[in-house]
Amino acid sequence: MKPWVIYILRCGDGTLYTGITNDLARRLAAHGGGTASKYTRARLPVDLVYSEEASDRSQATRREAAIKKLSRRDKTALVASSRA
Repeated sequence: MKPWVIYILRCGDGTLYTGITNDLARRLAAHGGGTASKYTRARLPVDLVYSEEASDRSQATRREAAIKKLSRRDKTALVASSRA
């Protein structure tokens, strides 16, 4: 069984999109092809800028919600800290 992943994409307009999946490669291909979400389809291209694994879907969903509540400044800091 594949682990659940929380991910952040930087969209073509500079906005950040947060989501979860248990197949990151498939989900990124869907986002890139414009079939994953209306939000990213309207803001192509997208680049993966952050990801973290979760032990199960419940944990991934809670973490996704927590990240979505962060300010843009805090999300940007989270992305930057993962690249350090």
